[in-house]
Amino acid sequence: MATNIPVPGKRFVIGVPYGWLILFFFLPFLILLYISFVDMGGDISPFKPIWDPVSGILSLKYENYLAIFRTEEGAPLFRTLYIDAYLRSIWYALCTAILCLVIGYPFAYFIARSPASVRPALLLMVMLPFWTSFLLRVYAWKGILADQGVLNRLLMSIGLTSEPIPMLYTNVSMLIGMTYVYLPFMILPLYANLVKMDFRLLEAAYDLGTSPFKAFWLITVPLSKAGIIAGFMLVFIPCVGEFVIPSLLGGPENLMIGRVVWDEMFTANDWPRATALAVVMIALIVIPLALYYHYSADSAEKR
Repeated sequence: MATNIPVPGKRFVIGVPYGWLILFFFLPFLILLYISFVDMGGDISPFKPIWDPVSGILSLKYENYLAIFRTEEGAPLFRTLYIDAYLRSIWYALCTAILCLVIGYPFAYFIARSPASVRPALLLMVMLPFWTSFLLRVYAWKGILADQGVLNRLLMSIGLTSEPIPMLYTNVSMLIGMTYVYLPFMILPLYANLVKMDFRLLEAAYDLGTSPFKAFWLITVPLSKAGIIAGFMLVFIPCVGEFVIPSLLGGPENLMIGRVVWDEMFTANDWPRATALAVVMIALIVIPLALYYHYSADSAEKR
């Protein structure tokens, strides 16, 4: 089918997202990569030249990357403060994404199966938290989970506990905060996928004697795979580098890589080490995603 859009117009439409990615992702990443090889010494500015125009020597400081993986004498192999922070960040991000999927899938399914007249109102309720400041929402959970907070007062007033239960500054409080904040990012792509599903397939499965759970597992879940993957990525990726929620709701043992980068950059004023940590974190996220989409595209073409 012929298109009415001229070739320059098509190039412009295609070039806009590429230009956006280059300007707001690739160029900042190159700046981070540049700083990560700089030797600041006693200087304040991290933007020091790494190439000597007189001698023509390129001076790159690899120590910023080697220090991430260098263990102290007697310590377990590959167990440094930085690697522990990476592993902890990935673990909490994975737990948050799973919790958001378990909670968000029924929400998205309910909205998709609701009458078309009430769906806008239900979607508005999902997006309503975005109308409030991110920090206010996180601080609200401090008031709920504190020793003298709303939840502990409620539990003691109804006689379930005789003293406050420590909930704030724990793993539980941090997971609650991260799940609450990122739950809409799971619900919305799932809803966008489920609302396009032909629910007559479920009716046909019921007519053939399939149980509701089996029909859900064999029909609904595979058809919503794209929404599950999109929602999982939208939750997992920002959670890995999360800084605010672990700082406000997590304890000292919940040191994630976002806080480590902040401390290296603004407390220790070691910008090269901080940017090296950020570059490694980006590689840990982008490389597996690129491999996944590459092999997914290959399998789709073979079909």
